[in-house]
Amino acid sequence: MPKMKTKSSAKKRFRLTATGQVRFNSANRRHRLISKRKQAKERNQGTKIMAHGDAVKVRRQMLPNG
Repeated sequence: MPKMKTKSSAKKRFRLTATGQVRFNSANRRHRLISKRKQAKERNQGTKIMAHGDAVKVRRQMLPNG
């Protein structure tokens, strides 16, 4: 049976922490920032840890070698 390949889109969007959690970049920080509240911009800064239920799917289906 051939090796399972990591999805190229997942490689670019997610990475695993040392404890196996999935880290992802926050959305809504690219454009139209003038019309967004300051609190919303601060809340969406940086990276976040994905919820456990979603992280299981990402690890199993998209990052099998991660």
